[in-house]
Amino acid sequence: MTDPLEITANGLATVSILLAGRNSVHTWWIGILGCALFTLVFVHARLYADASLQGFFIVASAIGWWQWLHGADRDGPLAITRAPRRMLLLSAIGGLLGGAGYGALLHAWTDAYAPFVDSLVLSFSVVAQLLLMRRHLETWPVWLLVNTLAIPLFANRGLYVTAALYAAYWINALVAWRHWRAQLA
Repeated sequence: MTDPLEITANGLATVSILLAGRNSVHTWWIGILGCALFTLVFVHARLYADASLQGFFIVASAIGWWQWLHGADRDGPLAITRAPRRMLLLSAIGGLLGGAGYGALLHAWTDAYAPFVDSLVLSFSVVAQLLLMRRHLETWPVWLLVNTLAIPLFANRGLYVTAALYAAYWINALVAWRHWRAQLA
């Protein structure tokens, strides 16, 4: 039987993700609500990296909400831009190292299920979220990677609604990438 908390968390997350793809500032406050509920879902499923990731998402969403409205320099709303290549390279390295390091900690100190895959979902979600907060176009290929890792992880834990929605989020990331590229041009 599907947990009503999982359904509600996924509903809010879906609305937030669709709004992000449409470049809407309302993505942030709706996302905060969904993340709060997902914290409980993931703790129950023993996906501790994903549970802790929700705390990061809540803080990052508050910052992203402000940045999208006011810009980094308070000059007005942020525009969609491309991330510098150096930033992307350092982000990729950081995502890999972060996933390996956190995975090792979870493996050694907890009963976490798939600690390394769970930690890669965490670390690359952080990378994608930071890119999203700055409205960098490259957020969407990173979200594609995250969703590709998360779908089988969640399905293997019996979180079938979440896995199915992450498959839809994968498609949304493709559509959003195209939409943002058009807006950038």
